[in-house]
Amino acid sequence: MKHPLWLAQRTSASFVRDLLPVRPRNSHKGDYGSVLLLCGSVGLTGAAVLAAQAASRTGSGLVFLGVPEAVYPICAAQCRSQIVFPLPCDGEGRLSLAALDEIERRLPRMDAVLLGPGLGRGGELPALVRAMLTRCRVPMVLDADGLNALDGHIDVLRGSSCPLVLTPHDGEFLRLGGDPLAADRVHEAQEMARRGKCIVLLKGNRTIITDGAAVYRNTTGNPGLACGGSGDVLAGILVSLLGQRVMPLEAAAGAAWIHGAAGDACAERLGEYGMIPEDLLQEIPRLLR
Repeated sequence: MKHPLWLAQRTSASFVRDLLPVRPRNSHKGDYGSVLLLCGSVGLTGAAVLAAQAASRTGSGLVFLGVPEAVYPICAAQCRSQIVFPLPCDGEGRLSLAALDEIERRLPRMDAVLLGPGLGRGGELPALVRAMLTRCRVPMVLDADGLNALDGHIDVLRGSSCPLVLTPHDGEFLRLGGDPLAADRVHEAQEMARRGKCIVLLKGNRTIITDGAAVYRNTTGNPGLACGGSGDVLAGILVSLLGQRVMPLEAAAGAAWIHGAAGDACAERLGEYGMIPEDLLQEIPRLLR
């Protein structure tokens, strides 16, 4: 059944405030989620760092960042409050299937997983992504190259063992079998969510978030967010909310609002032309006060 855009729920500051868990005085870092980010490759280390820092800025208790061993020194040098560790990689500096043993060893202690930013394409990545779909038991965000690894094979998502959130932009949406130019983007996003039995966060002007039935519409954000690295920040925000036990649909809707509102604050302070993804990291804490 189609869900007209005018019936979609609209995200807001009050919506996000209601999502965030109350922080008791006697709490500790273990109470706010341990998240595992599997990101980065040679030439794409910035994606990993931005996502990890965004997760920390959104309130995660512990952020673990697994990167190809070829880029471990670069990422470790830029992450001070995140736990960075190396994973086996191929000759091109991309994660290899040999990384699965270490990933599986860490998974039982994680509350949410992010797979994709900066992974690159090719090699053993498609096999690694498919393996993660069956091994992961906690909510997982598939973003960027994690989505590209599926490339037209969205049906494999139906066999996944974990709640999934997909975060495609138009190009990735097309590669997954959707039509980003359709007159009814809501219906297209719903169809993908139903086919993949997942949450879809379809990026763009007026981002759409749906589980195939319910729909949220986000109206924050501006063209200044249209730059490399912006989506990595969004992915980090989202995995952080999932790790703090926010339900996947609401976590995706809340992350879209936080990301866009941070972008709006940057545009007001710096202008749309000069803002960069690193600036978003400074605005996130102000939105969550």
